[in-house]
Amino acid sequence: MEGQKRRQKILIVDDSEMNRSILVDMLGEEYDTIEVENGLQAVTVLQKQAAEISLVMLDIVMPEMDGFGVLGVMNKRRWIESIPVIMISAETTSDRIDQALELGVTDFISRPFDARVIRRRVINTLLSSAKQQELEALVAEQILEKEQNSLLMIDILSHIVEFRNGESGLHVIHVRRLTEVLLGHLATKTDRYRLGKNEIALISEASALHDIGKIAIDDKILNKPGKLTNEEFAIMKSHSMAGAKMLDGLSVHQDEPLVKIAYQICRWHHERWDGRGYPDGLKGDDIPIAAQTVALADVYDALTSERVYKPAFPHEKAVDMIVNGECGAFNPLLMECLRELSDTLEEELNGGAVQPKPRDVMNAVAEKLYQHSELSASNRTLQLLEHERMKYSFFAAMSKEIQFELTFSPAMMSFNAWGAKKLGLDEIVMDPMENPRIRYFLDDSLLDSLRDVIASTTPADPIVTYEGKMKFGGKLKWFRFVMQALWSEDEPPQLRGIIGKAIDVHSSRSYLENLEKRASTDQLTGLLNLTSAQKQAEARLKENQEANYALAFFDCDYFKDANNTFGHLFGNQLLVHIAERLRQTTRSGDIVSRAGGDEYIIFIQYHQELEPIIQRIYSSLHGEDFGGFTISISMGVATTEQVGVDFTALMAAADKALYAVKQAGKGQYKFYNGTETSLTEVKGASVYTNQSEIIDFEEGEADKENSESNKKM
Repeated sequence: MEGQKRRQKILIVDDSEMNRSILVDMLGEEYDTIEVENGLQAVTVLQKQAAEISLVMLDIVMPEMDGFGVLGVMNKRRWIESIPVIMISAETTSDRIDQALELGVTDFISRPFDARVIRRRVINTLLSSAKQQELEALVAEQILEKEQNSLLMIDILSHIVEFRNGESGLHVIHVRRLTEVLLGHLATKTDRYRLGKNEIALISEASALHDIGKIAIDDKILNKPGKLTNEEFAIMKSHSMAGAKMLDGLSVHQDEPLVKIAYQICRWHHERWDGRGYPDGLKGDDIPIAAQTVALADVYDALTSERVYKPAFPHEKAVDMIVNGECGAFNPLLMECLRELSDTLEEELNGGAVQPKPRDVMNAVAEKLYQHSELSASNRTLQLLEHERMKYSFFAAMSKEIQFELTFSPAMMSFNAWGAKKLGLDEIVMDPMENPRIRYFLDDSLLDSLRDVIASTTPADPIVTYEGKMKFGGKLKWFRFVMQALWSEDEPPQLRGIIGKAIDVHSSRSYLENLEKRASTDQLTGLLNLTSAQKQAEARLKENQEANYALAFFDCDYFKDANNTFGHLFGNQLLVHIAERLRQTTRSGDIVSRAGGDEYIIFIQYHQELEPIIQRIYSSLHGEDFGGFTISISMGVATTEQVGVDFTALMAAADKALYAVKQAGKGQYKFYNGTETSLTEVKGASVYTNQSEIIDFEEGEADKENSESNKKM
């Protein structure tokens, strides 16, 4: 009924239906009640309706989770600070009572129940809790309104600018995060700028207003795809002063630190360290550090983002352009920070967007409230927080993300509604690592990888990203896990849990893998191309320099004749056939590549005799009749025992051995023998292997044949 006071809601947790019924009979006329029969159900109700619960009446001994387990969760989630608890039990030992009181229980009632005692205890508990609400409501609302209003207006103004500027909407977020990261790193290198946490947060928030002056710029100039004329560029440059004047015109809030910092950023974020910027030509540290940092963040994001007048540059290219002075001069210390952060900067940007800003604001408010021991959360504040949580959950469902929170004590995992439905799980799962359904999704390999990345976090750097395969929908699919480690404020800090999200990136990852595969393979034969084979071989040589490796370099003799006699289509089929023979003959760990034309390489590791391996491969290729053409192979082989672990040296040595074979009449294989002059019997022919002769050997008929056939291919 309109105008009627809302009835307070009591959660009754007891595994005895009779006890619950008695309590409902005693309290039901004055209060709304919710009944659950175990601690796990109680936690589930609190997870969803904590803002609506005025009191919990809690039994101690229950299945699934006992009363102390519920109190543990309420302490971890800080529900105990806003929801009073009356413990109900037939056990009245002092140890149990002391333990309950230490966990935050307000009162203790023993069975059997007395209706008058129950009502009086409930009324007293609720009144005691209500006495704190008026003061807390005033403090909470002031904090909430101040932070929400300032950040909301910043976001509105900055996104209006981005909308007019044809940008993606991420520019403000990126500049804010980049500014925060750069300043945080700068603070570890020098105390010149006196950058504490509050100063960094203030500058980061104010950075969102750096381009508000663009509101005054004509759309035709702002979104012109081509190069601006001198007159148009002069107009575009005026946006920095225009933004400063807007802030200078705020007569009421001139003394606000946020306004002062925003003014500096708006006016001077296009100044440069060498004095060649605008509008005032400031030089060096005459430019406020806030404007210096936002300038660098602005340029980096502009380079790495697509604009109407340019494509996006890769991260590495953007950093090189800035460091090389192609975008103006910046503070050397900030440039040093950029270089040192280069390897993790992209991850920092992704991590910075893990939680939407409204939730950040709510969390900040909650933290400030918890600093006041005399306060607990009022119903109004909790409703506001719950409203923000509902909005966040809605947007998360729309983005199709599996969101989760894992706590270690108690061992519990909770999911957003959409994620729980997709996984076929309850929204709250106790002892998740023992749950067979969760272990179905997270196998040992993925779980170990996730543990490793979480173990790499620190309280100062708690956000990590990892991509791995999770079993989903009956098959392994790529997911991106973005996680934030939750550290306690103890000394030393303790890891108490994780919040995060899992995003299905299988389609995009598979597409990229396919592109990478196409870029690394020869399109005709499907073998690796020479560049990719060299990279893989060099990686193995570097990883295990003590092992024995061999490189076989061969080509198809008389390939030009095959093309001339049977046609180039036949020649292509012949190359594919040779590639297929190589797949059948070589081992899975061998690196097999088409080097170009009719030339191939095989890179192998051997442990015992190399000769039988080469003989087997050679015999599988040489002498076969293919459509009326008899395949003849000439092959040169070099080993790391002879020439060392340099891939280029291996290729050169194998190539020299191959040309020695060509000189001796083709159709054979030859091991490179270094500087020795020897006569070696190979496939029934005598082949000289004098290195000086090979070095002086100029391009002969065989080489010309290969060159011509390559051109035709």
